[in-house]
Amino acid sequence: MGLPIIFSIDDDVQVLRAISRDLKTQYREKYRVLSTSSVSEALQSLLDLQNKGEEVAIFISDQRMPEMQGVEFLEKAMILFPHAKRVLLTAYSDTDAAIKAINDVQLDYYLMKPWDPPEEKLYPAIDELLNDWQSNYRPDFKGIKLVGYQFSPKSHEIKDFLAGNLVPYLWMDLESNDTAKQIAKTNNLESKDFPVVIFEDGKLLKTPSINEIASGIGLNSTVKKQIYDVVIIGAGPAGLSASVYGASEGLSTLLIERRAPGGQAGTSSRIENYLGFPSGLSGKDLARRAITQATRFGTEFLSPQSVKEIKLKDAYKTIVLDDDTEINTKAVVITTGVDYRKLETSGIAEFTGKGIYYGAANTEAAACSQKEVFVLGGGNSAGQAAMYLSKFAKKVFIVIRKNDLKATMSSYLIDQLSNTDNVEILGCTEILEAQGNNQLEHLKLIDLNSAEERVVKADALFIFIGARPYTDWVGLEIIKNSKGFIETGRDMSRYDNFKQVWKLNRDPYLLETSSPGIFAAGDVRAGAMNRVTSAVGEGSMSISFVHQYLSEV
Repeated sequence: MGLPIIFSIDDDVQVLRAISRDLKTQYREKYRVLSTSSVSEALQSLLDLQNKGEEVAIFISDQRMPEMQGVEFLEKAMILFPHAKRVLLTAYSDTDAAIKAINDVQLDYYLMKPWDPPEEKLYPAIDELLNDWQSNYRPDFKGIKLVGYQFSPKSHEIKDFLAGNLVPYLWMDLESNDTAKQIAKTNNLESKDFPVVIFEDGKLLKTPSINEIASGIGLNSTVKKQIYDVVIIGAGPAGLSASVYGASEGLSTLLIERRAPGGQAGTSSRIENYLGFPSGLSGKDLARRAITQATRFGTEFLSPQSVKEIKLKDAYKTIVLDDDTEINTKAVVITTGVDYRKLETSGIAEFTGKGIYYGAANTEAAACSQKEVFVLGGGNSAGQAAMYLSKFAKKVFIVIRKNDLKATMSSYLIDQLSNTDNVEILGCTEILEAQGNNQLEHLKLIDLNSAEERVVKADALFIFIGARPYTDWVGLEIIKNSKGFIETGRDMSRYDNFKQVWKLNRDPYLLETSSPGIFAAGDVRAGAMNRVTSAVGEGSMSISFVHQYLSEV
């Protein structure tokens, strides 16, 4: 963050030059001295400074200016920087106005012209004011600010995107944050304009799209080569592993991700059974390390971009993005993973993003402080989320259909949950309905043993159920099982249409699909183990098969 600012304004250029010179002589090491002779320019500059997150320590304003009197300017300036000290620069004849301003705008000091010598008539007064200001000064967050309503699906989407891409941001709830209200007022924003994203340079976007935000934070959205050796679709653990091995072994490698690196694993608050990390690591940390490693070896990362089709052209594959951009490659590795299965229960869709979230425990945990929170699901992801949420929430309830978690969750997580006082397991329980007005407020539950129904207070619900592969876009007669997972290797021989689509003399490689040169790895593949470690292993293994395939063509 830049130094705090001493801001001076006077329409007399000679006076302005003199005050600026004296201020810089004394304070330039700890403060930035800005000055202008124009009131309109000053007010626009102050708005830009506010949006950038800069801080003004002192305003020094001349009283008699043609555009606006100094007292009126200070009134407007204080809307933007209410904690700054206020100094009026006056001639002897203006002392009555200065004294009146002490009451009208809580003026901190009035300074008589001329102020020579400054060591006696300027610096002691300014020093005292700066010392007083510093005692209450707290540096503003320097980075992206997101201003919006807590129970807004669009706000949640942006928070989840920024968090998933490891971009630090400051969330400000418009209903409870005074700074957010001030930003809305000074920028003349209306309800329809939110959420608003303010970048570090002060650029403000109203209800921005994810692509607009991606462009603002510098994510790559264009390809650099006409043809690649391998394109990897999906930046979960399998895709990140494939990109590391592909690039490190000399293949021109492109990694395409529709949302954020890490996949479902990237949303895990703590992965404790990953080899080599005895104290565990977060999914975000794993994704950050992996994407850094991949790009260091030369992988190009394209995000956020979705693939809608793969076309064949002679020995090459053409990747078609949602914006109709076409990318040519010799081989493809599909690592798109799985999405959480949607819950079709009454009220769930209505309150999704308004207290109900799929995954996203990391993103929304802070908003759950001292609240009643429910987690639906009995797998490791649900357990990790419950443990993380327990640090914020008053109470965390895990809702499962079975009696207990033994059959679906790792024992280390079960032990942690049982030793956490504010976590409770609701076994043999199902959600019948989500209820509320503009946000989730209650859940109707049913005991599957007694059929007893009850309505409970619920401030948030985090859903971690099932796994639906992200393969709806996959065509080319690529064989998938009844649940949509991609079949690979010898397992495809049991399908009646395999011989109709596979025309090579050799058998498919272990991770190869029914379309030669297109491979699948990780959770998207039928028969995968649904573990981070196995996904990483399959990702690296897929590159070995890519090498073998490329040696044939």
